[in-house]
This record gives sequence, C-alpha cells and structure tokens, in this order.
Amino acid sequence: MFLHTHPYEPFLFKEATKLIVGTLPPPRFTTGDLKEDDVDFCYGSRNGMLWPVLDRIFDLNLKYETTAYAADQRRNFLLQRKIGVCDIVGSARRDKIDASDLGMKQIELRNIVGYLKEYTNVQMLIFTGGNSKNGPEFFFRKHLKENGLSLAVENNEVPRIHSFIMPNSKRKIITVSLTAPSGTANRAIGSTQAYKELKKANPKFNTLDFRVMQYEPFF
Repeated sequence: MFLHTHPYEPFLFKEATKLIVGTLPPPRFTTGDLKEDDVDFCYGSRNGMLWPVLDRIFDLNLKYETTAYAADQRRNFLLQRKIGVCDIVGSARRDKIDASDLGMKQIELRNIVGYLKEYTNVQMLIFTGGNSKNGPEFFFRKHLKENGLSLAVENNEVPRIHSFIMPNSKRKIITVSLTAPSGTANRAIGSTQAYKELKKANPKFNTLDFRVMQYEPFF
C-alpha cells in the first residue's frame, strides 16, 4: 500500500485567528512529482479551487507555477490575514494512488486540539469540506470525541456552522464547513437548488462563482 504522508507541516503562528482544515493534498505532493502549474505549498494543486477563489475575493494576482515566488505569495497572504493551515490528516495508506478521501485507510490524525491549546488566538476553523465520510469535519468530530468534546450546532444551513468550548477554559471556537474546493464537489454544487436558481438567473454563473459567494464571509 502507498503511504500517503502530508508533505507540509502545519502553517501556524501566534497571531493566527483562523485555521483552514483539510485532509491531504494529492499524492504527487508527497512524492514530489509536481506538475508545472502546481504550487509547492498548501492547497497548491492545479486542480484545486481554494486559491482561485481567494484570488477572486482579494484580487491577489496569484501565480500558478512551481516557484518560490508563487509559494511566497500565498504564505504572505495568510500571514497578513492571520490565517493558518492545519490539515487534520497526517498520513494514510492507499491501495490506489489517488486523491480520494474515501480511499484513505490506516489514517493518522493530527492533534488539532493540542495545537489550539498552544495557539490561543485561533477563533475559527474553516473546513474545506463537510461531514461526509473521511472529510475534514468527519475526522474532526472523531478527534473531538477522543478528547471528550463535541460540536454544537450554531447554524444548520449550508455552509453549516458549529462550535465547541476548549477544555479547561471558556474559549469558544467556531467551525465552518465549506463546500470542498475540489473538482469532485462540482456535481454536488450543481444539484443544489440555490445553484440552480442562480444559474437560471445568470447562465454564466459557475461553480467558482458559487464558492466565491460562499467563502467570502469567512475569510
């Protein structure tokens, strides 16, 4: 089986007030076989839509290439906006070498609760996906349960919002489960009534536009 290890350490710093939480980047980021328009940084896959969405929201003029400059653009943006990245999966094994969350086995999770104890300014976790099996919220619920914690509903409309209280404190942390920025989520977006209505009103409206609209309030 292929050992799919996360190629990046958590991007954490004391000023961070939000954390982006996903699972694992595609296996080529572990093996180092990047494509020329991949970026060697968190969520740098050329097929991913997180950075194109943020590029649209903040007018970042990002480069999409495997250069230090492109990685630094993203790193500097996160520092300026006080946003960290701490994907919840540290490693997993796969029978098939692909990026499917469902294909992960023997999964080792990162200790996000431990990081939150250390980085005390974090107030929000932004999940790049919901509670479907092996998604970031799914794993985080499991992680919380292991720590004697659970999520409480704040808003049950998509994007769903939850909260929890850190142990031995009154610190409340909000979680937001966004539609995944992967191409595989486009079908799910297309089937929603909200998307259908927006598409009907404007035939040029697409799944990138939908994510921009959904993501913007939380970044």
